[in-house]
This record gives sequence, C-alpha cells and structure tokens, in this order.
Amino acid sequence: MVLMVIFGLVAIMGVAAVVTTIKKRNFLGFIFAAGSAAVFGWFTVMTIINSGFPVAH
Repeated sequence: MVLMVIFGLVAIMGVAAVVTTIKKRNFLGFIFAAGSAAVFGWFTVMTIINSGFPVAH
C-alpha cells in the first residue's frame, strides 16, 4: 500500500512537471513528464480498482 501512495505522489508531481514544461515550451521534457505521469497514474488507479483502498487482505 505504501508503494501505491508513493507512485501516486510521483504521478501528481508528473502532472505538475507537465504544466511547467508547457509554460517553458520544453517539448522533450513534456514528453517524459507526460509519459511518467501516465504510467504511474495508471498503475495507481488500477491498483486501487483491483485491490481497493485500503488494501484488502
């Protein structure tokens, strides 16, 4: 469960990085930030759907 919370925080920081890179017009940074936000966000959402929050044992 702790790993899911950490990955969720990484996804939120990735979204913040997407906004920052759009403002600075850094397209390569945008690609990496959007990719990491999408991957970590998808993992977090699917873990919550599959296991529930808090995790059921």
